Amino acid sequence: MSSPLVGPALHGALDLSGLVRKHATQAPSGAPASPLVRDVDDVTIGELVELSKRVPVILEVYGGELAPALGPLIESYAGAFVLGTVRGENAPELVKALGVQGIPTVVALVAGQPVPLFQGIPPEPDIKAVLEQVLALAAKGGVTDRVTPPTAEAAEPVEEPLPPLHQEAYDALSRNDIAGAKAAFQKALAQTPADSEAEAGLAQVELLERVSGLDADRAREEAAEKPKDLAAALAVADIEISGGRVEEACERLLALYSESPTEDKDTIRKRLLAYFILAGAPTDAVKQARNRLSSLMF
Repeated sequence: MSSPLVGPALHGALDLSGLVRKHATQAPSGAPASPLVRDVDDVTIGELVELSKRVPVILEVYGGELAPALGPLIESYAGAFVLGTVRGENAPELVKALGVQGIPTVVALVAGQPVPLFQGIPPEPDIKAVLEQVLALAAKGGVTDRVTPPTAEAAEPVEEPLPPLHQEAYDALSRNDIAGAKAAFQKALAQTPADSEAEAGLAQVELLERVSGLDADRAREEAAEKPKDLAAALAVADIEISGGRVEEACERLLALYSESPTEDKDTIRKRLLAYFILAGAPTDAVKQARNRLSSLMF
């Protein structure tokens, strides 16, 4: 059985300012899960008190085995109200400040001031009649803004489709068809040489192609046995770059550059440039390796 309280005539009879000041520095700054229905406690009530200076706020205090009931109705007003759901056990100071005598209790906030509405949940027509009174009271005080509900497009952004050849490459990779993915990225670059995404994709596929048949332990042993052997160094550098060890991979190849013949220098240069692409953003390791390669070349 619902028990209406005195309602809008008590505008300003309660005061939340002390509670808001007490928790002002504790309120989280993250965006709410929903702009129209929000969980509220002793700490976060300050956000809704501030919001109520622009949009009337309804507080539904519940607890125990009860669940909030007003969400769908408040949302049907399309942003004319915001609902704050308050589990009494989690907000003892707020419950005390609102003068709650039993649950559920519903209170409005208009321009920062609590307005007792009703105790219990009356039939929907009665609730709507009270909400219309709240809107009228809010309008008198200039509280007439709305919160824009999220659209389906905003909530679920649609990803742009990949260019056809990029999609062809990723489809090939999903089938473990490395050669097909490589051919698709090469074709994309032939059509658009400045396609940086295709360039990065090709570098990744070529790395995958090189390391797929490697025995990492044996490759490291061979590089240790033959420290001047370029093929052994390239194999281990590929293993290192595939594991995200950019600095180690680049240093391994740069150490061989000065003493290598011209054709090997060209191979090292091309492999390092591929590593720079694979590393993505110009990290310190990439910048240092790029500077060292430039100084060694010139």
